[in-house]
Amino acid sequence: MDQFEYRTLFTDAKGVFGGNVNQNTYERELTELGKQGWELVSTVASAQSYGSTRWIISIFKRKIDDY
Repeated sequence: MDQFEYRTLFTDAKGVFGGNVNQNTYERELTELGKQGWELVSTVASAQSYGSTRWIISIFKRKIDDY
């Protein structure tokens, strides 16, 4: 049976009211994890007051090699 390990990436949505993510930085982080063998399986926006986004939470998995 395949086994996986998981990792989360918390990306700060900066700005006075939140919701501001630097696209280039975010893409670089995703690409770097992809190069390490991590597969993006889900992304969730975490809200703060008045529904603005505070964090982008990206969930990754990668297969654990058989020993």
